[in-house]
Amino acid sequence: MSNKVEVQTRNIRLTEKIEEYVNKKAGNFDHYLPAIEEARVELAHHKAARNATDRNVAQITVYGKGFTLRTEERADEALAAFDQALDNMQRQIERYKGKHQHGRGDGRSAAEAAEPIIDDETGELSPLVARKKKFILYPMSEDEAVVQMRNLGHDNFFIFYNADTSKINVLYSRRNGSYGLIEPELG
Repeated sequence: MSNKVEVQTRNIRLTEKIEEYVNKKAGNFDHYLPAIEEARVELAHHKAARNATDRNVAQITVYGKGFTLRTEERADEALAAFDQALDNMQRQIERYKGKHQHGRGDGRSAAEAAEPIIDDETGELSPLVARKKKFILYPMSEDEAVVQMRNLGHDNFFIFYNADTSKINVLYSRRNGSYGLIEPELG
């Protein structure tokens, strides 16, 4: 089953060939992401564009329950702009799937993960915070915090009192191997 595709044009005559091509290519977005309900493609020609490669614009917008993805590309031909926008949209869909479907390894939704747990023996609700930990913060610089984080074997984050700013900071590992620093501010 393919999703509904609405094709609109501005300053371009919508031929049967163009409409078939767009429907064939954009009609299978739900194959990549079944939650997509509708796709809208707009092809436009701007005569006054300074550069010839910017005269034809293809804009693709997909709608699903709770999300909208949009891309726009320009080229010297309408179908070339559409193909570029189509490639870009497929990358956006993959990125969206990665963020929203592969987020938790156990397959549970955020709501399920946050549901209260009922103790089988007592029948009472178990607290969501199962463990509390207290520790002493010693003033240190950002560089010293990086060394401490490595020495302690903390792979994800390290909380410390920044001697330079007199505030509590969080040092965290980034995917590329560098470190990030969170400096909380009271709102």
